[in-house]
Amino acid sequence: MKIAELAALLCYFVLVMTIGVYFFFRSKNSGGTEKEYFLGGRQMNGWVTALSAGASDMSAWVLMGLPGSIYLYGVGQVWIAVGLLIGTFTAWLTVAPRLRRYSIVADDAITIPQFLTRRFCTERKGIMVISAVVFVITYCVYTASSLYACGTLFNTVLGMNPSVAMAIASAVIVLYTFLGGFNAVCWTDFFQGILMLAALMLMPILAVLMLNVSNYTPPAMELPANYYNLLSSGNADWKSFSEIISGLGWGLGYFGMPHILIRYFSVKSEKEMRKSQIIGCSWFFLILIATCAVGLVGRVFLGDKLTASNDESTLVFIDMVRTVFDWIGSGLGIVVIATFFAGILLAAILAAAMSTADSQLLASASAFASDLYKPLMRKNASDKEMLWAGRLIVLVIAVAAYIIASSPNCAGLMGLVSCAWGTFGAAFGPAILAALFWKRLTYAGALAGIIAGFAVDALWYAFMSWTLIYEIVPGFAAGTIVMVIVSKCTAAPSAEVLAKFEEAKKTQN
Repeated sequence: MKIAELAALLCYFVLVMTIGVYFFFRSKNSGGTEKEYFLGGRQMNGWVTALSAGASDMSAWVLMGLPGSIYLYGVGQVWIAVGLLIGTFTAWLTVAPRLRRYSIVADDAITIPQFLTRRFCTERKGIMVISAVVFVITYCVYTASSLYACGTLFNTVLGMNPSVAMAIASAVIVLYTFLGGFNAVCWTDFFQGILMLAALMLMPILAVLMLNVSNYTPPAMELPANYYNLLSSGNADWKSFSEIISGLGWGLGYFGMPHILIRYFSVKSEKEMRKSQIIGCSWFFLILIATCAVGLVGRVFLGDKLTASNDESTLVFIDMVRTVFDWIGSGLGIVVIATFFAGILLAAILAAAMSTADSQLLASASAFASDLYKPLMRKNASDKEMLWAGRLIVLVIAVAAYIIASSPNCAGLMGLVSCAWGTFGAAFGPAILAALFWKRLTYAGALAGIIAGFAVDALWYAFMSWTLIYEIVPGFAAGTIVMVIVSKCTAAPSAEVLAKFEEAKKTQN
């Protein structure tokens, strides 16, 4: 164990805890409400919203999973990055401004299920209940991926038992989310987004510099066939085709990811939204370029050191950080200082994991409290009671996520992330897009689309994975088709619904 690395990680924990405590007391002194706790009162500025949305999106897989896949298999894995880039640009430029306006028009909805219900001017609870159930189940899996990354980091860096590390990370994440709510989550995500970008951009540069020093000895390396070919098999066959379709399919997730979409609700003005669009797209572009560079440079820098398995390849960023800073510390005689800075960069993995986990916990808490607890269990619940109901579900999901992540049968980082990402994208993506841009959508159509997308995604994952097509693609297609058919077969929306649809097109302050 390196004490300086541990000190850096502890400093990071202190920072996020301080932010949580600060917003807890600020909210308490100002008489915090449900809207304040779950949406920051719709007062988030452009910078915080953009980096919070990016950091909550880019979980630890951006520092471990994706670089590991590129390191192990080659350039053919970058199709995931291409799909994500197209998806996030489309979401920021088309979905974000319209969703912010429409959520206000829809009786100031503060959750995705609320928006999908109030858009239709109805008191029916079907969408809210089904959505909240899907949220709670899927976020258990998604949060487990973040805890799994924390366990891997602490085990690799400090030699700590992964289960103990996951328990510590769970406690810290729950505590600052529990205390500070949306404001604490967004501001910690803001700092975490900066740290992630800095770490990912710096490491390939330092590694290339080390590769070019005169006394550097290149490691043993035997690249797989077609390593630098965008078609991983080297031919236009089904394997290459399925990887392209599946990689691009990742971009569909952005239209149904609740913890990202909710950021669009929170922006305080159209002016701040335009700022968020520029910052968010720029940050994301740089992150993905740097991530791919870590994977490719890491293969040359580390050679075949981490090629034994998928799990081992996820350590490429960690190994690069420790190797480079050991070299810097030894060469300049500043071992302790260099080790401390290595710890700061390794904290970027914590940042990525925690920024996603806290957002997921808060999104599931808001869905449970606003869309299940109050409408079905306690219709007269006060704001204070709602806040405590949300906090309770944060604790429940964290415990469930810990059990999943520590299970011997855990699917690993990329497996957990892809499963949850596909579920949300297939279930909610078609409904969100249609709700924003298709006036003929009906309540029954939206509900049927959510159920169909979720069901097909789950069934494809369970029984059709042999096709090599990522389940979000057939799930999204099925949800869209069912949604359109049911909407066409049911009564057209009322004049009130159509009036709100038109009002949402207008620019607001």
